[in-house]
Amino acid sequence: MYIFSNKLKTFAFILMALGIVGIAIGFLSAPSTTQEVEQILQAREHGHHDAATAHVAHDTESVAATAAADLHAEEHQAHLEHVLHGLENRPWAAVYVACIFALLISVGVLAFYAIQNAAMAGWSPILFRVMEGITGYLLPGTIIFLVLLALSGLHFNHLFVWMAEGVTDPASANYDAIVAGKSAYLNVPRWLITAVLILAGWNYYRFYARKHSIAQDTATDNSDYKKIFKASAAFLAFFIVTESIASWDWIMSIDPHWYSTLYGWYVLASFLVSAVTVIAMVTIYLRANGYLPNVNTSHLHDLAKFMFGFSIFWTYLWFSQFMLQWYSNIPEEVVYYITRIENYNLPFFGMLVLNFVLPLLILLNTDFKRLTWIIVMVGIFILVGHYLDFYVMIMPGTVGNEWFIGAPELGAIAFFAGLLIYCTFSTIAKQPLVAEKNPLMEESKHFQY
Repeated sequence: MYIFSNKLKTFAFILMALGIVGIAIGFLSAPSTTQEVEQILQAREHGHHDAATAHVAHDTESVAATAAADLHAEEHQAHLEHVLHGLENRPWAAVYVACIFALLISVGVLAFYAIQNAAMAGWSPILFRVMEGITGYLLPGTIIFLVLLALSGLHFNHLFVWMAEGVTDPASANYDAIVAGKSAYLNVPRWLITAVLILAGWNYYRFYARKHSIAQDTATDNSDYKKIFKASAAFLAFFIVTESIASWDWIMSIDPHWYSTLYGWYVLASFLVSAVTVIAMVTIYLRANGYLPNVNTSHLHDLAKFMFGFSIFWTYLWFSQFMLQWYSNIPEEVVYYITRIENYNLPFFGMLVLNFVLPLLILLNTDFKRLTWIIVMVGIFILVGHYLDFYVMIMPGTVGNEWFIGAPELGAIAFFAGLLIYCTFSTIAKQPLVAEKNPLMEESKHFQY
């Protein structure tokens, strides 16, 4: 049995506490009036900001310098309100990015676990309790995420522009013909009900598989194992459909004028490689602390191969999406990338280096896939890179140019990382670390190549 160490538990609580403080700072420092926004813009005009947001200040300076001469008072006020919405959205968006990233990592582990069960893979059963532990985050993560979705639907924030008042009313000044044309799909009741059904399905499979996995430990036959096998196959059919719908609803709809037909696959690749990375890092941690003695370098090599393979798959999807839309140069499509290249160039190009270049150069070597410190180092690159991937997907449509990785972003990362660590290791500690009665366990223990 694994014992959840007090040091790790304390570390998780410290992360969550620091995260709450950072998130609180983000909400408390957000402006609430256009007068406060004007003061912020004036401060930026005089250079009182961080070098990391120099591009934001440059845009602000040019607007501020020419506002009196070139803009009418109404236009200037509209600009201030636009900036206000962006700054008000920033702490909400920071929490949303970290929340959905942590949730989808847990879901990705669940999908990977289902794949191993449905494929009757012989190498991985030794890692099943690690995977079940990481998916222990799914229920609390679901609750927090549903609360965020409900708050968005109740207009506590402006994360989803298609929820704004009057966007589907031709008589309204806020009327948006494109959004109105999608209103049969993009409406709050359908959006929330779909989210509940999707998350309920994912959680039900997790509960069902975990229950029968534990029951198999004391079973006299393989009936529980067979139930998991059948449930895993059914879940994967459900998952591949609902994952795409979730990516459309929760991420792509933030930019409702733009769409991509392979977006669901792209998002899947992003959180799946992150999920396998977390499995590898938790396994290495347990192994380093004297647990999982039957996990050998061949198991780690396989995990590293999945990290490498999914990184290449993500890059293929990223380039396919980018190249086709950039080459076609259709304004309503290419504007998605122009916004990110011009205003988010550091995280946009940084994630390509972290998600493709570094994993390719390092994990291409077979021997490196067996070295734990290499796997951990590349794992950190991958997790940071794919957080930035979600950041770049979500932030431009929610805060515009008013982005900066500061207290709310770092606080949200710390909170959800701490919660994920606590849920993972507290779940692992509740049951034996090895599912001994799994019929493929002996093959997994002696896995070598």
